[in-house]
Amino acid sequence: MRKKTAHNSIRLVKKREGRLIDFDQQRITVAIRKAFYAVGEEDGPIVDDLSDKVVRELNKKYKGKVPSVEQVQDCIEEMLITEGFSQVAKSFILYRQKRAEIRAAKYFLLQYDVRTKLTENALKVLEGRYLQKDENAKIIETPAQLFQRVAHNIASADKIYNPNISDDDLFAVEEQFYKMMALTEFMPNSPTLMNAGMHLQQLSACFVIPVEDSMESIFTAIKDTAIIHQTGGGTGFNFSHLRPKGDRVKSTMGVASGPISFMTVFDAATEVIKQGGKRRGANMGILQVDHPDITDFIFAKEKEGILKNFNISVAVTDDFMEKAQKGEDYDLISPRNGQPAGKLNAKEVFDNMVRLAWTGGDPGIIFIDKMNRDNPTPKLGRIESTNPCGEVPLLGYESCNLGSINLEKMLLQKDGAYEIDWEKLKKTVEKAAHFLDNVVDMNKYPLPEIEAVTKGNRKIGLGVMGFADMLIRLAIPYNSEKAVKLAEKIMKFISEESKRSSVELAVKRDVFPNFVNSIFHVEGGPRYRNATTNSIAPTGTISIIAGCSSSIEPIFALAYRRMSYIGKTVDAVELLEVNALFEETAKKRGFYSKQLMEKLAEKGSCHDIDEVPKDVKEVFVTSHDIAPEWHVKMQAAFQKYTDLAVSKTINFPFDATIDDVQNGYLLAYRLGCKGITIFRNESRALQVLNIGTKKKDDSALPSPDERKEIIIEKDIPAHLKDPLPHVIQAEGLDLLPPGTCKTCSI
Repeated sequence: MRKKTAHNSIRLVKKREGRLIDFDQQRITVAIRKAFYAVGEEDGPIVDDLSDKVVRELNKKYKGKVPSVEQVQDCIEEMLITEGFSQVAKSFILYRQKRAEIRAAKYFLLQYDVRTKLTENALKVLEGRYLQKDENAKIIETPAQLFQRVAHNIASADKIYNPNISDDDLFAVEEQFYKMMALTEFMPNSPTLMNAGMHLQQLSACFVIPVEDSMESIFTAIKDTAIIHQTGGGTGFNFSHLRPKGDRVKSTMGVASGPISFMTVFDAATEVIKQGGKRRGANMGILQVDHPDITDFIFAKEKEGILKNFNISVAVTDDFMEKAQKGEDYDLISPRNGQPAGKLNAKEVFDNMVRLAWTGGDPGIIFIDKMNRDNPTPKLGRIESTNPCGEVPLLGYESCNLGSINLEKMLLQKDGAYEIDWEKLKKTVEKAAHFLDNVVDMNKYPLPEIEAVTKGNRKIGLGVMGFADMLIRLAIPYNSEKAVKLAEKIMKFISEESKRSSVELAVKRDVFPNFVNSIFHVEGGPRYRNATTNSIAPTGTISIIAGCSSSIEPIFALAYRRMSYIGKTVDAVELLEVNALFEETAKKRGFYSKQLMEKLAEKGSCHDIDEVPKDVKEVFVTSHDIAPEWHVKMQAAFQKYTDLAVSKTINFPFDATIDDVQNGYLLAYRLGCKGITIFRNESRALQVLNIGTKKKDDSALPSPDERKEIIIEKDIPAHLKDPLPHVIQAEGLDLLPPGTCKTCSI
């Protein structure tokens, strides 16, 4: 039996789930021979001749193209009929129909067994962004079919490692993946939901692109960014290698324009490219604290409309943080030659970071030394940047795919009370790790450099959502030591189980290729399939689909209006959110009333509502009922057992002082967080989540002159000293808690 004929020019075939495989003529030969056997006819050499004719016809029809499995099968049917083997053709057609009917029947029973119940807002988001549409923008896919599409596509990666896997065994994997999503127990990041089984097939949310100090590198990075944004990913950059503004450029005998000027070019490119036609572009811009342009960078987003497609963060070292607390000076370093280029007072620089964050949320802080202490592959390079929301530190040209477990679905009820179902959580972690490892193989990477680094390390980021809902079910206040200890316990369990699953995958599939260059390559140590297994993402839209609270955030409000960008034109609409658990509790405890719901819609919190019992108030705490230090403690608790990083908003009330923000930053540093993002309520005119139905009186905000006086230091460049607008308008907000991630919807 021949495997291929010499005249074959077809190289690839597209599988039903979208994966490309090598063309193998033997599959055609075997299919024809089975059809002959089925009708009792002798095949002899005619099968090889028919196989050759099919291949010649395929080359004629699909020269320079990649035929699908269905197109190959159609060609076999046509050739059998044309050559006069009508009974054999009928046998082949019946076999194809039978397989299709079996698959349809399996999914009919599965969908009947797993009846997806999604909220109205979940359906709005799915219809606006995720479900397939025809050329007339008509929806042609149901939510169940979406989950089926994704499950089928991702499960098919098992064939790579077990080519002889039976259809039944493969469907069993597909069924597991489908159930996790349909029952909203687990959701992958948005690009996987959008693109799996589609023509893009780009499944990762997070990318880091290196930017070196040359025009070629800068504009190559801009081009690469545009390609990534087209496929639905977000990008992170460290601009610290670019020489500062005014520095000498030997090649042209001119002067450099500095990193911020080039960031505006990246920003402009992002503005005109909507991610995959579904999401707004998202960037993270990072600058090392010892870069000579650090002051300009800190104030870069002070003015309305500047770098609106960027989150920005300062990469601070342990040495800087210690000097900031002591009030000492530190050296600025020229990226051109690595030599000292001046000094600044660390406390003054730190104060400026804090004050600008108090004003509008940017810049955030990255604790870069902490990130590199946890770098699993230090021999391959230093971690310099993260994805747009900060939860995935990556090497240059590296990507990562994420997924989150809905913790509320990891509970069981006994005698009217809830407790954690540890066995279910264990099984869910195992299936989710399997899913995410498959994504690495099924991904169609936007650049060959990204494919090489990503497949070399096979990083995955399994996280959680619905944590606040779980605490409410367990009657544990978010702002309590009991909640912090539970957070540590849960994340430790998930970390241990995901790493156990990674070890088991390595036994079946081998370790990640760069294992020998990793910190894990020690004699007698565990052998991992993945360089990392955990990350805590903000879960913006996927938590809406799952109908649960976002990530590890507390409830923002018991009733609020959410700004959402959905639909073909990415227009902003308001979605009214009412906390179902509070409504359920109010009815069960007998204090529900329409008047109470109206009060909640205006206030957001039940903290000052007399008719709500004290114990209910303690459990149903909202984001702004919680002191900022509890936010930081919770982030640190999850970070302790998360090998990547944690995206978390440290919420402050409107009347929080600059000292309050500074204390939050220092606490995050002391507790071992890898970064911190703060948001002071109503410091922006447009927020993703809004309490009440009336706009606050603008007089509550400082005037432009008052704000300027608060934040402007004597060493700020003149061109950055324009008065701030009366209100700061955040552009590109995307279904996330305020201040988390202005543009990304992981």
